[in-house]
Amino acid sequence: MVSAVFNDYSVVSNVTSFADAYQRFDNIAGLNSVEKLWGAYYAWMNNDIFATGIFFFLMHEIMYFGRCLPWFIIDRIPYFKKYKIQDTKIPSNAEQWECMKSVLISHFMVEAFPIWFFHPISAKIGMSFSVPFPSVTKVLFQLGLFFVMEDAWHYWLHRGMHYGVFYKYIHKQHHRYAAPFSLTAEYAHPVEVALLGVGTVGLPLLWCYFTRDLHLFIISLWVSLRLFQAVDAHSGYEFPWSLHHFLPFWAGADHHDEHHQYFIGSYASSFRWWDFVLGTEAGPKGKKSREDKMKARAEKKVQ
Repeated sequence: MVSAVFNDYSVVSNVTSFADAYQRFDNIAGLNSVEKLWGAYYAWMNNDIFATGIFFFLMHEIMYFGRCLPWFIIDRIPYFKKYKIQDTKIPSNAEQWECMKSVLISHFMVEAFPIWFFHPISAKIGMSFSVPFPSVTKVLFQLGLFFVMEDAWHYWLHRGMHYGVFYKYIHKQHHRYAAPFSLTAEYAHPVEVALLGVGTVGLPLLWCYFTRDLHLFIISLWVSLRLFQAVDAHSGYEFPWSLHHFLPFWAGADHHDEHHQYFIGSYASSFRWWDFVLGTEAGPKGKKSREDKMKARAEKKVQ
């Protein structure tokens, strides 16, 4: 088996080591360092299905736990307590460890298995993984698109999860911690993990199915950014430099922390517009906003 990562068979055939593969791609004009590493990795692995599976699983673990680590450290530094949204609820080591064990079990028992089907499915619907990568413009456009698509999926799915049996038997697990911390981002029932995965991975695959225009590198960036967003939203910290102070429509930790604190409202993942437009913002501010809108409508009727 020879990798399809590059269109010149001589570059990817009879590779003896990663160094050998990298040397071959290093001699190709027009490739940047990341593209050379990407091409060398696939050529060295010499099995695209296995290469993608290993890459995606390790990427997920490194990005998720790597992003959780700074927040774990911050939780242990008294100086940052003033930025803690629910400052009386600092997670204990026991809580962190219990949550981490559950997340690891989910990663290995729920998420690891379908990863091995990702490459065959992607190849079937026309996803590219060869070098060179798409243009920066295309990368940024598709990343933005996936954020918007996932946010819409997450809002309606999450809102639905707060009804009846869906909450009792599925979503309740995620609400075990009224004051979230970074590791709780993926602390969820396996069914919820799978359904949320539809928004993160399924929607980009759907985009690829209809457009035949998607690269595996973009998916890698998107999943990494989505993991960062989810972990940060569950961090429990609000800083003067938090992103939503510069992008008012960005959700952030304060938005999601109120959801955990009050159990209802603020259902979206990345943006605030769904909750704002549909009147589902959580907490005292959300309540006041709804009351103000009702008052304005009542006054308008009187006029």
